[in-house]
Amino acid sequence: MEQQIKLKKIYGDVFFTATRKQDNAYIYARWFGVQSVETVKEGGYKLLEMIMEKPCRMLLNSNKNVVGSWDMALEWAEVEWAPQMRSAGLRYLAQVVPSSIFASLTIDSLVLRIGDEFEIRTFEEEADAEAWLKSVGAQKPKYGFFRSADGDIGSPQ
Repeated sequence: MEQQIKLKKIYGDVFFTATRKQDNAYIYARWFGVQSVETVKEGGYKLLEMIMEKPCRMLLNSNKNVVGSWDMALEWAEVEWAPQMRSAGLRYLAQVVPSSIFASLTIDSLVLRIGDEFEIRTFEEEADAEAWLKSVGAQKPKYGFFRSADGDIGSPQ
């Protein structure tokens, strides 16, 4: 069964959802509407909590429905969120870009700031992002240890 989380603004509008996909293959996060520093941090900390609770190497982070810039939260994402997510096990980030030019520019800045933490790819469509994550999920790491989709630790054969 998939674990799903919804976060709402004070007036009840959903601004973030996160779903842990079957077999812990990846976490699928979706952001909606105008974002603030507070909403970005709340959603970001929820993702961190999910990955710390049950490690997962892949995140599909969709900003397809975001309106406007949220660049006021970029420093937090770079300095706090990304290193913690990497420490918790995240390795692959599929980033779906929004249609809003200002939100797209924010994604470009985010990728430049945190690109050293993860292997990041940007996509216009969620289906393409999902296909990429499935392709990297099927690969075994070339060295060291890895955490399988069900959370077990192993080494490459």
